[in-house]
Amino acid sequence: MLFSEKILIWYGHNKRTLPWRRTKDPYKIWLSEIMLQQTRVAQGTPYYLKFIAAFPTVQDLAETSEEKVLKLWQGLGYYSRARNLHATAKKVANEYGGKFPDNYKGLLKLKGIGDYTASAIASICFDEPQAVVDGNVYRVLSRYFGVDLPINSTRGIKHFKKLALEVMNTENVRDYNQGIMEFGAIQCTPKKPYCLHCPLNDGCIALKEGKVAVLPVKENKIKIRKRYFNYLVPIYKNGGNDASTHLRQRKSKGIWQGLWEFPLLESKNGVTTEYIQKKYTEIVDVKKLNGISLFNEDFIVHKLSHQHLYTKFWILECEDRPKDGIPVSRLEEFPVPVLIADFIKTFKF
Repeated sequence: MLFSEKILIWYGHNKRTLPWRRTKDPYKIWLSEIMLQQTRVAQGTPYYLKFIAAFPTVQDLAETSEEKVLKLWQGLGYYSRARNLHATAKKVANEYGGKFPDNYKGLLKLKGIGDYTASAIASICFDEPQAVVDGNVYRVLSRYFGVDLPINSTRGIKHFKKLALEVMNTENVRDYNQGIMEFGAIQCTPKKPYCLHCPLNDGCIALKEGKVAVLPVKENKIKIRKRYFNYLVPIYKNGGNDASTHLRQRKSKGIWQGLWEFPLLESKNGVTTEYIQKKYTEIVDVKKLNGISLFNEDFIVHKLSHQHLYTKFWILECEDRPKDGIPVSRLEEFPVPVLIADFIKTFKF
């Protein structure tokens, strides 16, 4: 029995019931694929359902504001995905008459859609024989065929794409592509794969040669950058009424573009209260300060793919009422990084 046939049989018996598997609507498949990039299914599914409820069609998504998109996306991370999602929705709605291109080459022209996403949409929605290659597929192919080329090298990427095209099932490419991704997600897992009861174990080279734990191979890991964030949280009591504070939108490209945060003072390492007292006027316009206190003695470490943020929140008790202050009761309206959202939930304003 062929490799692809075994995948199809396994998929027929083991596939999970997921909301986007009940449709061939390219809008919904596109939405699910973008959300599941670098995101587990369990985490992404609630977001998918929220987006579909808020924006039933690509036209609805195109007509909303980027801020609304970012707010609904809050917590999923890699926010460039959300900005690209919104840009592509507007392009499809305004230039393509609300219809996605029905082929791989056309899909590649859309922002945020690369080889994997274009292959997934083309095969799942339009039955075009395009092979998907994501992290799960890399793992399955690498182990089964015993390929030790680094999956993040130029040579490795080309080799695995070629291999994926050679072994895919062209007669039922929709289920095959979903099947091999599903197989990698719940059968041929990164750690502790279920090799004993695997339908591919009789032909798996990695299993025969004891290489399951070392495949697939990746080139040297990216060096993690360590950054120190000091958030200054001004608190204005407003004469006993609802307290207010400041938020600022990150405009520059980089992490969290378009999201809101408290005034930020970045330092080379950890700092003291005295340092904050000397520097806060460079960051916030406060005429009269009653005191500064540290919310968290230990750093809150927020880990991103390329950097770790060592964060402390400094509370500034202010007397004067700001012109551009934001009532604390409105803080939840703003799209903010999870790091900020967690603080807002925890701190007693």
